[in-house]
Amino acid sequence: MAHNGQRMRGLLLRTCTALILLTAPAFAAQEQNPSPPQAQPGTAVIPANPDFMLGQPHASVGVRGSWVMASASSDIHDFIISQLNVDKSDFNHAAFNLDVAFNLTPHLDIVGGYGSSALTQPSHYRGYSEVINGRDMPIQQTTELNQIDLTGSARFSLVPRGRHVSRFAWIPSSFIPYVGAGGGMTHYKFKQYGDFVDFADNDIFNETFNSSGWAPSVHALGGADIKLIKRLFLTVEARYTWVHAELDQDFIDFEPMDLGGFRFGAGINFVF
Repeated sequence: MAHNGQRMRGLLLRTCTALILLTAPAFAAQEQNPSPPQAQPGTAVIPANPDFMLGQPHASVGVRGSWVMASASSDIHDFIISQLNVDKSDFNHAAFNLDVAFNLTPHLDIVGGYGSSALTQPSHYRGYSEVINGRDMPIQQTTELNQIDLTGSARFSLVPRGRHVSRFAWIPSSFIPYVGAGGGMTHYKFKQYGDFVDFADNDIFNETFNSSGWAPSVHALGGADIKLIKRLFLTVEARYTWVHAELDQDFIDFEPMDLGGFRFGAGINFVF
């Protein structure tokens, strides 16, 4: 029994010693970094955080570069791909976007957007050539497509964009995922120029074909804002756009042209 009592006392002593050693740094840190003093009545306490803002921001402006993976599912695309050495992926292109957003609630923004993109794709006929100075030469032409997208969106943040820590101070969230949807109008200019084959008699002629106009669009989107510094965020976003535009008489008997597709982009967003 005495031996067991000595073992229990020894175990208890070692346990108490370990607890003291483990808690000592915490007490030391508390002495070095004492809790901030309580605010006096009528006095605002500003947190010791370099990322706080004086008041909640209510708007933002952002720029974004995007890569457009064109849907290219209309019959004009099928015709071009079947006749020319052009693949569906050749209709993919880069785009530039500018967004201005206004915060209605901590979760809901209304966003106005401007987008611009341009595509230039040289090509030649599959299986056809022309003889120039005794040599077989490809029958060459160029396809151009320019788009301007004017959009309006409702964007819903899945977490609050920040929090108040006093009457005046507001700290933005570091990671803000969001989803949204909207619509708009797209203006396009579609042009093909160069040499073409008249399949009625295999005659080769030089011509320029044009079509332009406006068409309504609808889109769905998802993305995230990632804080870089106090007011500057990295924005990554993916969206899918549906838009079909009627073609002019130069492209008679073709269905509306599919100008939609999937877009993935990244840029910066400044809140104020």
